[in-house]
Amino acid sequence: MTPRPIPTILLAGKPVAAEIKTGLAQRINELKEQGITPGLAAILVGENPASQIYVRSKEKAFRIAGCHSETFRLSGDSPEAKLLKLIEDLNRDPRFHGILVQLPLPDHIDTKKVLYRILPEKDVDGFHPVNLGKLLEGAPGFIPCTPHGILKILEYYKISVKGRHAVIIGRSNIVGKPLFALLSQKSKTGNATVTLCHSATPEIARFTRQADLLIAASGVPGLINGSMLKAGVDIVDVGINRIADDSAKGYHITGDVDFESVRGIANSITPVPGGVGPMTITMLLYNTVTAAENLFDSQN
Repeated sequence: MTPRPIPTILLAGKPVAAEIKTGLAQRINELKEQGITPGLAAILVGENPASQIYVRSKEKAFRIAGCHSETFRLSGDSPEAKLLKLIEDLNRDPRFHGILVQLPLPDHIDTKKVLYRILPEKDVDGFHPVNLGKLLEGAPGFIPCTPHGILKILEYYKISVKGRHAVIIGRSNIVGKPLFALLSQKSKTGNATVTLCHSATPEIARFTRQADLLIAASGVPGLINGSMLKAGVDIVDVGINRIADDSAKGYHITGDVDFESVRGIANSITPVPGGVGPMTITMLLYNTVTAAENLFDSQN
């Protein structure tokens, strides 16, 4: 007898983001009553189309929330020293509680040197080694926005990770490594057994078939399909890949998971677009508000 398909649940990010923003609204109002408007400085180097879209979306989200956001644009051939000097100026600027450097940077600029120049207390992306160290220690300051958003999705939809086998595909400092630390920690959103796979992992399906929770963050369109999974797995698809087509836009967005092939197998999955994407900017707003609160608390 053929097994009956599982009714796969879609883990949409928008309702999760809306709930978080509702909670942030009161915190923002309380800060404004003290004469503080949470502010973010975003730095964009070059003309990367995807980066420009993200920065515009961020500006809109901050404006709607009643926060201050300003984008500092540098040409793609700007010297590294100019970017470092801008960051130092923003570190001292009291209007900005958070600083974001939009990645990727041009090849002639040392990304680590740039990210390390941001003060840890203004590092709302959570990429500074001080914040990454605190995260690994189990006492996080600022959690990188995408991993933080993933945890919020799992909490909202009551998907427990405790005692489960979580398999992460991708070892970036932006998603894979922070998630490895977060899911394995002794916490209400942790206590999982975590396997981290990457481009050098042989026979990756051997691990994905063991997953109770699968996080795909490889940047490879359709890398994961239904034949690589066991029934009942929960999937978080972090991939946002542009695929050229004949539509009016000239492309469509797809994830790292072959969505149609996992329907009926997975218990749940984040859609692409509309899953993890809405959470990233929301958690950037969350971290910026927290940074403003931290500064106020330190001065009182």
